Parts: sequence; C-alpha cells; structure tokens
Amino acid sequence: MTQTPKNIAIIGSGLVGSLLAIYLKKLGHGITVFDRRPDIRNITFSGRSINLAMSNRGWNALEHVGIDDEIRKIAIPLDKRAMHVIDQPLYFQKYGKEGEAIWSISRGVLNKKMIDLAEEQGVEFRFEEKVWDVDLPEAKIFTGESEKGEWKEYKYDLIFGCDGAFSRVRHKMQRRSRFDYSQDFIDVGYKELSIPPNADGTHQLDKHSFHIWPRGKFMLIAMPNLDGSFTCTLFLPFEGEISFESLQTEEDAKNFFKEYFPNVRQVIDDLLGDFFKNPTSALVTMKCYPWTYWDKVALVGDSAHAIVPFYGQGMNAGFEDIFVLNELIKVHGDDWHAIFKNYQEKRKPNADAIAELSYRNFIEMSSKTADPKFLLQKRIEKHFASKHPEKWVPAYSRVTFSSRPYAEALAEGDAQERIMQEVMKMPEIEEKWDSIEVEEKILSLL
Repeated sequence: MTQTPKNIAIIGSGLVGSLLAIYLKKLGHGITVFDRRPDIRNITFSGRSINLAMSNRGWNALEHVGIDDEIRKIAIPLDKRAMHVIDQPLYFQKYGKEGEAIWSISRGVLNKKMIDLAEEQGVEFRFEEKVWDVDLPEAKIFTGESEKGEWKEYKYDLIFGCDGAFSRVRHKMQRRSRFDYSQDFIDVGYKELSIPPNADGTHQLDKHSFHIWPRGKFMLIAMPNLDGSFTCTLFLPFEGEISFESLQTEEDAKNFFKEYFPNVRQVIDDLLGDFFKNPTSALVTMKCYPWTYWDKVALVGDSAHAIVPFYGQGMNAGFEDIFVLNELIKVHGDDWHAIFKNYQEKRKPNADAIAELSYRNFIEMSSKTADPKFLLQKRIEKHFASKHPEKWVPAYSRVTFSSRPYAEALAEGDAQERIMQEVMKMPEIEEKWDSIEVEEKILSLL
C-alpha cells in the first residue's frame, strides 16, 4: 500500500532508525535521517557493544520488507546455551524445539548493512548534524555545530525520534504537561571484551551456543562472530567487594579472571587488554508516555522504551514497533492521528512487559542458572511441555520464538511460576520429577 507522500525526518541512524526509513520509503515518502555521530561505516566500532540476538520478532519485521535473506548472511544461529559453571563440566541447554534458534549478529556489522540497504532505497542520511531543538506542533527541527552557535531550521510533515535512551526528541516532549517519564539504572555495568579466533580462523568455543559463565552477582557472556572471534560482555557491579571499582590494576584483573573464568585463561592477555581499553557502560530501563505528539511526532524503539539487555529483546522490540506501525498504516491510511494513537496504545503495555521480563532474566542468568533447584524446575517444565506442548509454552519461547504480545508472555509466565512453586514443594521431588504423579499435579493446577 502507498500513502499520500510526506516529507519525513527520522532522528537517529541506528538499527531502528534505519529499518523505519526502509519501511517508510517503500510507502512512497521522502525520508531524511539525521545523526549527530559520524557515518558508522567509516569508523572503528567503539568497544561498548553487546552482540545482538535476533529472534522471531526481528526476523518478522525484516521479512516484511524483504531484507531478511541479506541479514541472515551476517548472522550465526545459536540453538542452545553453553553453561560454564565453576567445578562442573560444560553443559548445554537447548533453547526451544528442534530448529528454533536465536541469531548472533555484531551490532556494528548489522548497522552498517542497514544503512546501506536504506540508501539503496533512496533514503538520505545526514551524519554529523546534531539536532538541538524540535518544534513539536510545527514538526520543525533545528541543527547546528553547538547549542550556542547558529542553527539551521528544517520543516517536515512528520518526525520520528529513533535516537535512543537519551533521546533529544523525547527530551523536548518531556517538557509537556502530564508527560510521564522514569529512568532506572541498575547497579551493574558492562564492559565489552573479545576472544580471538584460533590461528586457523575457527572459533575457540562452540560457535552455535550462547556462552554464559554465571557467577551469582556477576556474569560473563560470549556470542560468536563470523570471523571466528567472540564478542564477550562482562556484567559486574560498579561498586563493592567484587566490582569494576575493585579491579584497578592488571594484577587485580588477572587474578579475577583466573579465579572466576578459568576456562578462558588461555586468552587472558587479550581480555586484559580489552578490560583496560574499553569503557565501562551503564544499563538503564527507561519508560515514558505518551509516545506521540498529535499527528506530528512519534518515538520508536529505545527512545520510547529502553530496556536492559538480558532477554536479547531491545532490538527485536524496536523492530516490532515498526512492524505494528506499518500494520496500522494499512488500516488507517493517511490518518496519522489514528495511526499514532493506536500505535502507542498497542505497544506501551508490551514495552512495559518486556522491561520487566528483561530485568528478571538478569537474575535468572546470573544467579539461578547455577542453582540445582532452579535447574530441576526447568527440567520438569521442559519434560511436561514436551508431553503437553499445547498446554505449556515456556515464557522464554513465548518471548523469543513467537510474535504473541510480550504482555501475554509475562502474564502466562507468572501463572506458570505459581504452579511450579507448588510442584517444587512436593516431597521427594528430586527422585520423582518425571513421574505421572508430578504430571497429574501440574495438569490439576492448570
């Protein structure tokens, strides 16, 4: 479907801004993307990335504009977690059913590709042009070298803010009466590290696994890249006995890695180099409402709902925003007021739900995945789900391998957790976990 062509500005050339540009360009609109940063295709990436995990929602949005095959070429499917628990052999946890996988993609590689694909469609990118102010009722933006310097004025029909958790567009919207806004930093930060490939270019660890070293209040994760390397992320408290603050010298860091991550000891020097070179970054959950202003301005992706990365859904949720927006365009045609109103009403509850799920998953990944009772609970759930797939879909599968609403996944997950708490109280559950008695107990509670 095409709409009456509009002159549209998108602020932010990241993943969400680039994909939205492709969608809107295909509908016949004139699209200009502004970004204060240089063109990412011409710079070395900054060392603050967490590899992306593309799942069903993301693929769905890419398929809809016919670019999924191009993106699969730069992605690696991961069908399981590889758990590195101290004093235990490496073990694997399958993510879902046969054939279900998340896909590891380097953020930098994907972003460069998305900009290329948008330019091929005729989208104009204006890099190193910083937006300082937005006139919401007039859909005007003002750019310039500095806040105090001379500004250029641009007039558009519509503006989309895709400029991340600290969005300039949202900042302007926050000054309106009755605009709700909250940000919540967790006391854990992250640092990007890397594991190089073997001398022959192969991966040092299993390349089709999401690797996790759970250590209670902190953890290391690793995801594969096409060149044989792994992008690792160390999540660690900012302050405290074991924290970024406590690792001041190379000796501190070396002892830390030797004690807690013994099986990556052979690459310790590479990790240490990254540890002191790369910045320590913060993690924030950001919520706001409304996401739109009249029929003029809308927030999409992190600018509307930044979340912590522990469900791998930040990019997927942003891409799903765009897919939903497009479906509403099909319904409402040129009525941008109705499109924007329905868009924020549909997406807000789901954005809040995935924020909650993402925070909970941090607790699960860092602490519970090494807890025998938690692992037994998961084994019981998996056993029951394999016998009754129509009655029990795990919350992770609802989020990652379906397009059902996030809010539904949260509600169903809570109901399942209540059932499992009752099941785990059964006497001698460790011995009879796969028995008919346990199966009938779950069926009765359902």
